[in-house]
Amino acid sequence: MRTSRWTIALYVGPAVLVMAAACLYPVLTAFQLAGYKWEMGTPWSSAQWVGLQNFISAFSNEQVWSSLRITLLFAGICVTLEMILGIALALSLEHPVRGMSIFRTIFILPMMIAPIAVGLAWRYMFDAQFGLINALLGLVGIEAMTWLADPTLAFIAIVIADVWQWTPFVFIMMLAALASVDSAVMEASRIDGANWFQQIFLVKLPMIMHVIAITLMMRLIDAFRVLEVIYVLTFGGPGNSTEILAVHIYKTAFVGQQMGVAAAVSVLLLVVVVTLSWAALRLSNPMKDSR
Repeated sequence: MRTSRWTIALYVGPAVLVMAAACLYPVLTAFQLAGYKWEMGTPWSSAQWVGLQNFISAFSNEQVWSSLRITLLFAGICVTLEMILGIALALSLEHPVRGMSIFRTIFILPMMIAPIAVGLAWRYMFDAQFGLINALLGLVGIEAMTWLADPTLAFIAIVIADVWQWTPFVFIMMLAALASVDSAVMEASRIDGANWFQQIFLVKLPMIMHVIAITLMMRLIDAFRVLEVIYVLTFGGPGNSTEILAVHIYKTAFVGQQMGVAAAVSVLLLVVVVTLSWAALRLSNPMKDSR
């Protein structure tokens, strides 16, 4: 018996309306604000229409493109490491072992912590004088490093913090996907002579590729909009070495009081995220034509 379209609309419609109100309204507001010169705290009636001037100002600013490059590098490194580590952990803990519930609880704890708390915790651990990281390095004879004062080390620090917090998300998604793999298929591949490597990379992972693609897309989106951890950890410094687009937008809007320019940059960020999300789904869409 086929379900009526009206029945589907009745159940799905409210959720779609809520999501549309929560997502589309801020996006449309950003597009509107990008056309005006306006400072926070002043009446909207005093806003001045400037057309495309905010976009011209934003795209002619070298710091915007520098922040975009840093964002792409940050997202690429973090998401790659998180996907590799998350899939590896899920494969390792796929089968029941003693203490499995304890392991899973420990692994998901980082993603349950508020981003502000994560930023503060890692800031203290990366402290040049009293931080835990330098203390551990000292035990193996490595000199203390000024993690948050060196551009390269500061970038490594924000990557470590993000990977630590969000690898558990990939782990949970992969573990749920692996649980849905038909054991009969794996048994058939073993009977056909497939070794461990072939079972993993030629049978198991291709069967969950749609989940991998969705997880990749979600992590890409999150990596591009991360703000709190970097805000607390480095605030985009030293210099602008860790200033990703989200931090640049925050500084432009709330420090520089250039709301219109910040909205224009946020539109650029939206375009980048949508493009990458479309590409991720396009590359691994299980419903696409296999011809």
